[in-house]
Amino acid sequence: MKRREFLGKSMAVTLPALISGYAVKALDADSPLVQALMGGGPDTDHVLVIIQLSGGNDGLNMVIPISNYNLYNAARPNIAIPENRILGLSGYANTGLHPSMTGLQSLYNDTKLKIIQAVGYPQPNFSHFRATDIWMTGSNSNQEVYTGWAGRYLNYEYPNFPNGYPSADTPDPLAIQIGSTASLTTQGPSVNMAMSITSATNFYQLINGTSDPVPATKAGKELTFIRTIAKQTQQYAGSITAAAGRVTQQNPYPANNTLADQLKIVARLIKGGLKTRVYMVSFGGFDNHSLQTTATDTTVGTHATLLGRVSDAIKAFQDDLVFLGVEDRVVGMTFSEFGRRIKSNSSIGTDHGAAAPMFVFGKPVQGGVLGNNPTIPAVVNVNDNIPMQYDFRSVYSTLLEKWFCLPKETVQGLFPPNVNSQLQDLPLIKDGVCVTAPPPPSPSGKTMITNYPNPFTNKTTIEFSTDGGHTLIQIIDTAGRLIVNLLEKDYPAASRQTVVFDASHLPNGIYYARLQNGSTQQVRPMLKVR
Repeated sequence: MKRREFLGKSMAVTLPALISGYAVKALDADSPLVQALMGGGPDTDHVLVIIQLSGGNDGLNMVIPISNYNLYNAARPNIAIPENRILGLSGYANTGLHPSMTGLQSLYNDTKLKIIQAVGYPQPNFSHFRATDIWMTGSNSNQEVYTGWAGRYLNYEYPNFPNGYPSADTPDPLAIQIGSTASLTTQGPSVNMAMSITSATNFYQLINGTSDPVPATKAGKELTFIRTIAKQTQQYAGSITAAAGRVTQQNPYPANNTLADQLKIVARLIKGGLKTRVYMVSFGGFDNHSLQTTATDTTVGTHATLLGRVSDAIKAFQDDLVFLGVEDRVVGMTFSEFGRRIKSNSSIGTDHGAAAPMFVFGKPVQGGVLGNNPTIPAVVNVNDNIPMQYDFRSVYSTLLEKWFCLPKETVQGLFPPNVNSQLQDLPLIKDGVCVTAPPPPSPSGKTMITNYPNPFTNKTTIEFSTDGGHTLIQIIDTAGRLIVNLLEKDYPAASRQTVVFDASHLPNGIYYARLQNGSTQQVRPMLKVR
């Protein structure tokens, strides 16, 4: 490849850098996500911290369904958490947390944690790579999309990428990722807009204008050339280092916890004055096909250690934000590429699954539990999955609209056209953050969907109520796959309706009818028999 071609294909340059002994990456000002947040709505100082739990986290052992504990325990007897060890949630007796998550229990009890039940998408994919792509792009599972949802937004809202950054008005990186490589989220139509910084030594060499000697060879000349390009490309080393240097004291963080190490840097840079909008960190190890727990005590083991570190890190981060006086500005969220199966395997582990809970945390968050405990059949097949209640893209769209205050029409442009009408405004952020208020919580204890007969042979009538507006009914199988969008239309308020589900062409077994109406959804299990 010629040098000119190399430069033309290297807009996403991997550069070494470090703050306090930990690698970081900065996304440049042309990043789609950056421009989406900076140009699409009112100017705010709000910050979003995204925590990726890589590997596919077992949400059923993280957020435990106390109200149907017997079914949970029967489905996974070799890894189920004993009922008397589950951490309770203040004012909410139906659900609890893994016993290692005392930090997040404390945040919940302080109304700084929202637990979103059963988050996923139709037709789930069980490949780590493909599922991660879906979460990063916001695509449907049957679409091959090569741009991130933020990149598509930038192309829609700003067809000509802006130049002139950094500037006097915007001297800082507008998004930072600690470690890893450029996120697919920031992939634009032609290039990835992200700039990666990964090496401690070269970071300080870069900002100090020094470098290790190179050999007097052809390879040495090429290395010198690459270093020169890296220095020209990196524009934010000074502002990042200056921000880090302004903070000399922080609240304690747990030792031997790489997630805590990353979040400590994030808190430091926020307090240091960076105008950065989005921080991304990652924490792996959740692909627990075997030895998820120990054979003698299900409350300890690999998964317990991981959950404990996540909980301790987030709690320390939140306490640090309070100590630094910036907690009003920060909201965090967790996600994993998929959950795990309902039924445990014989290796004391769990296999790739579908829907799983998400956490959204921070002082501006509406605390509580959103959604119902997952439906668990009395007899669980090895391939059974937790049916989706909330589409993950509704979490993204709600945070963009209610935290970053982007117009709804702009937010919808981030997602596939057939998803736009299905995006929900979820009660995640407290009232008053943006001009528009978040929707009220879902009604508690109100049955909005049922069916008769149940069990049924070939057909069953689904009866549902709606509070008016757009109403969607989906049929999902036990593997979490979407069978059909049975109904999608607008109704007047206080409407009671019926629709027939014809399952004559489908095999016998359990199916789920999912109702979505505004910010409300419910899932109804249905049994087809001979």
